[in-house]
Amino acid sequence: MVIDWRSFPSLTSLRAFEAAARLQSFTLAAKQLNVTHAAVAQQVRGLEDHLGRELIYRDGRGLALTAEGAKLSGALAEGFRTIALGLAETRATGPAAPLRVTLTPAFAAQWLMPRLKGFWSAHPEVPISLHPDKKVVDLRREGIDLGIRFGNGRWPGLDVELLTAADYVIVGAPALLQGRKNLTNAELSALPWVIEQDWPEALTWLRSFGLQPDVLNIAYIPTEELALSAARQGYGLHVEAAALLEQDVARGTLEIVGQVRDDSLAYYMVTRPGPKRPELRIFTRWLKAAV
Repeated sequence: MVIDWRSFPSLTSLRAFEAAARLQSFTLAAKQLNVTHAAVAQQVRGLEDHLGRELIYRDGRGLALTAEGAKLSGALAEGFRTIALGLAETRATGPAAPLRVTLTPAFAAQWLMPRLKGFWSAHPEVPISLHPDKKVVDLRREGIDLGIRFGNGRWPGLDVELLTAADYVIVGAPALLQGRKNLTNAELSALPWVIEQDWPEALTWLRSFGLQPDVLNIAYIPTEELALSAARQGYGLHVEAAALLEQDVARGTLEIVGQVRDDSLAYYMVTRPGPKRPELRIFTRWLKAAV
């Protein structure tokens, strides 16, 4: 959409209306904008004249919005918030600003943290701010430089680069397995399982392995981290990305008893389109080398 600035209302009138609509008061809007009550009212009336629509009206001691006013108020609030975040992001991207990275808590704890010491040893000049979150966040809205996401890599409007495959394995604690290495499907089905809650993909992978989740003794655990912890304690078998279990397997706290392949899914590095900070280029090169 190309903006016709010749017919665009003044920014002053839009700010006055957004504040008055949000606070439902010309007086409070005037205080927030550091102008007079009359100035706010004049700007709002001028905006209404420009648009040929009533936007706001007096309702008892306060103000109320028309349907058009409510719609415009919501759009302006979102627009001004986006501008404010853009300005904050611009101010925060100086040489000393930390590189903001979003990723799942499990990937942060199991894959990145054991390697991060190596990055800081090689690049102490690049500060990293990790933001573990199970939810997918809007990189631009949250001012995030890099996201490490699990999925199929198809995220329109973003720059996406493969980081590492997401082969899944079935693991169990030595106390649970009691020396058994090559378990049949019948033996796997007879053992208890611990699986993250609200994770239907895990059940799909188990079916592809030849197991029937409906007849398994599965304890559903609220989070991925807790499910891993339960598996380490020997409470049940667990299915997880092999990349997140390297430390457990190396230490012997968990043993692999089966592998589930799904080539359609992997971990990806996701960034906003456009110029990349030098610190971001350094970190992504290191990530690819660390796989």
